[in-house]
Amino acid sequence: MRLESERGRLRPNGSAFMKTSFILIAIAAGLLGGGLASAQTTKKADASDQPPETSTGPNADRPKSGSDELEAKFTATLTNATLKGHWCAIKDGQLGPEQDDKYSILGVSKIGGDIWLVNARIQYGTNDIVAPIPVRVKWAGDTPVIVLDKVGIPGAATYSARVLIYEKTYAGAWSGGDHGGLLNGVITNHKD
Repeated sequence: MRLESERGRLRPNGSAFMKTSFILIAIAAGLLGGGLASAQTTKKADASDQPPETSTGPNADRPKSGSDELEAKFTATLTNATLKGHWCAIKDGQLGPEQDDKYSILGVSKIGGDIWLVNARIQYGTNDIVAPIPVRVKWAGDTPVIVLDKVGIPGAATYSARVLIYEKTYAGAWSGGDHGGLLNGVITNHKD
């Protein structure tokens, strides 16, 4: 995942969290031992955590687009993926100016239930690392939504986020402390 501010580098201060939106929150949670790391051993999946079977009724003889197919599509969408778009802050109910955003994801894999591991490439300064970040994935019909709920970042606020992945696009919202923001963009896949 490549995080960029307007000067092409991540600044280590409170405003950096606003500038890097959802993915930074997930990275910080994964790197700093946030509350999601233990989620691998939490509740068993229930029916609401799984993508629905989508072929029923008069066309039931067609191949089903069940959870395996939807999860495979989600995995393919976020394998060797670049998410490039924009974000804007929201403070006191007002939208801030749009800023460019870019993230690199090497891949995702399902751990169990609704917990997935996002392998994100993080580049800042002279550092270039791959961080495995556990997240929840919920399904809105056939559409995956990446969910973070009240993830505490040491020395900062508690963050929550929802990012919807649809076809080759993403859109979402995040909040933390007295600020939050919106993000959106397109997803492209590249070969190794």
